[in-house]
Amino acid sequence: MDILKEIKRVLAVERDALKDLEARIDKRAETAVEWIRDCRGRIVVTGMGKMGLIGRKIAATLTSTGTPALYLHPVEAFHGDLGVVGADDLLLAVSNSGETEEVNHLTAFLKRLRVRVIALTGNSNSTLAKQADLVLDISVREEADPLGVAPMSSTTAALAMGDALAAALIHLRGFTREQFAMFHPGGALGRRLLWRVSDLMHTGEAVPRVLETTPLKEAIVEMSKKRLGVVLVVDSEVKLAGIFTDGDLRRLLQRDSNPLDRTIGACMVRTPKVVQVDCLALEALNIMEEKNLSVMPVIDDRGYLQGVLHIHRLIEAKL
Repeated sequence: MDILKEIKRVLAVERDALKDLEARIDKRAETAVEWIRDCRGRIVVTGMGKMGLIGRKIAATLTSTGTPALYLHPVEAFHGDLGVVGADDLLLAVSNSGETEEVNHLTAFLKRLRVRVIALTGNSNSTLAKQADLVLDISVREEADPLGVAPMSSTTAALAMGDALAAALIHLRGFTREQFAMFHPGGALGRRLLWRVSDLMHTGEAVPRVLETTPLKEAIVEMSKKRLGVVLVVDSEVKLAGIFTDGDLRRLLQRDSNPLDRTIGACMVRTPKVVQVDCLALEALNIMEEKNLSVMPVIDDRGYLQGVLHIHRLIEAKL
């Protein structure tokens, strides 16, 4: 057996199934998106077996992109779980054959409660299709497995249709990356889209800070004391005036063997790269990596010093 040939065959079959699905898309899909958008309750997704797994993923995708949804197992529904369904909900029933007994039983019951039904099915003449208020055809010419019986192409088509509905809703609702991050605050994605410089910067007494008139010797003591490899220089109003790093100190000593009688204002870099306090932490990280910086002063929109951001904090945050 040529393993690579078989893998490529399966991918080609599933690719063709998606191309066929794309070619069949019509106004019914648009109507489905509008019904889901206008639903006053939740989207209840159901399916059995492999299609049940696809249904769980569709519900999860809808929920994480701004459309309240849940997965309802068609068997467990009749053992107490029907209590989660209300008259304002919408049922999204997924079944390739359209003859899955458990799904059809649940659909018929919810129809009596006047719950609107959208069916994702590969059989437009099936029992499920006849019960539904709207049918989306997810039929495939063949399953991708060698026996032609295991759900492969059909589950791919159902999953793709679910993703397409969710993506259209994202566009229709004007759902933003920031809103998406609000539903994922604990993961890497949430950290990347939510965390601001203000969440990670050093503030208060942890900030190495001196006035322009401070003697260089005292500024060096402040830099060593705060252990960030930098001292920030401010004016009398605490507006950022400049920066002095341990690298600047080494370079100064190479030029002048006795610079300690100077003030920090005479030695500092007056136009440092800065970051706004409300900037995304990920953007700050990109700047620091691009400019090869380990620290950046943090200011507000008027130039007042707010803190200092060290790249170690960004790395520790796993951005």
